[in-house]
Amino acid sequence: MTRTDTHKISSVIMLITFVAISSIMALADSTKIEGVIKGRSGEKIILQTKDAPKVIVVLTDSTDVGQVQGMLKARKKEMSMAALIPGLPVKIEGDYNNQHELVATKVRFKGNDLQQAQAIQAGLAETKSTAQQNTAELEKQQTALTEQEKKVAENKAGIAANSARFGELNDYYIIDQVTVLFPNGSDKIDPKYNPELVALAEKAKSVNGYMIEVKGYASKSGSVALNQKLSEDRANGVTHVLQQDGHVPLTNMLAPGAMGESSQVDTNDTSAENTEAENRRVVVRILQNKAVAGVQSSSN
Repeated sequence: MTRTDTHKISSVIMLITFVAISSIMALADSTKIEGVIKGRSGEKIILQTKDAPKVIVVLTDSTDVGQVQGMLKARKKEMSMAALIPGLPVKIEGDYNNQHELVATKVRFKGNDLQQAQAIQAGLAETKSTAQQNTAELEKQQTALTEQEKKVAENKAGIAANSARFGELNDYYIIDQVTVLFPNGSDKIDPKYNPELVALAEKAKSVNGYMIEVKGYASKSGSVALNQKLSEDRANGVTHVLQQDGHVPLTNMLAPGAMGESSQVDTNDTSAENTEAENRRVVVRILQNKAVAGVQSSSN
């Protein structure tokens, strides 16, 4: 082997070594933080950590969002960015940009944390005093409940107890809303609502840091399980229209809420049929999180 060949091989080895070291250094420089999502503003998240009340996290099309699974939390389930809702504890990995915002490359969370955050986001969070009252009332009723009912009551008590922790996380400005009504037992959207949904989507785009909230409901006709599924399908159908026809980005959508038979509408109408019709609905709202609005106001 000639001296020239030896020199070329040495140069290649040095180059490979340099690239490997650079990659390791880049990985080492990556920032990892943990916290609770306080607000969403499009592709930006306001995160509260133990060290800082407001850390701005930026989501991109390449951000890897996943739910950790298994006893060792070693497996990952791919998730939509719509799952990143206020109240959700997350672990985020990324790098800071020139504005000192953390550009997220990876976001991870646990399934039970997501379920709890969804329950609160869906409107089950209450003030601290109301939570205490509900918990006390549930305790009084325990002796009269079946074993299955006890489990449901315990879940509600847990949600109520956590409301004090999440406090202002459901504190949104409601800019506008549209209600979509459905026939009995159906999740098919009447085409007459499409223009209203598209108009709402267009109005939302004029609101700084807007988010779209979609909640599906059902009347009390039929089984509880069926109505829960029906409310979910209705919410998902309306969400699809907003994304496909209204062109609302996924980063501006909160995860659809399936409310089932909760929050029944009192129409003061003696007709049971009319009352049930009002409860077969999906409510779509333009929201602006007050935490986000506060950040924007302070920066103006």
